[in-house]
Amino acid sequence: MPQDAFPRIESNPEILGGKPCVKGTRLSVEFILELAAGGASRDDIVKAYPQLKPEDVEQAMLYAARVLKNDVIVNTRIAG
Repeated sequence: MPQDAFPRIESNPEILGGKPCVKGTRLSVEFILELAAGGASRDDIVKAYPQLKPEDVEQAMLYAARVLKNDVIVNTRIAG
C-alpha cells in the first residue's frame, strides 16, 4: 500500500510497537476503530480527543478498510 495514500497515518516502531497511529499522536487506528465500534461518532471521537481532526478519524477508518480488504479469515477448531 503506498505510504502517501494515507498521509495522516504512520507506523513507527518506537510508538506503540509500530502499530498504525494517527501521525503526531499515540492514538492507534485500532483504538479509533474500537471507539467507533462502541458507538462513538466521528464528532464524538474528535470531541473526546481534541488532538484529532475529523479527517484523522476518517483516514483511520479508510486505512483499516484497505488493510482488511484482501484478508482471508480462516476458522479453525481443535478437536477436544
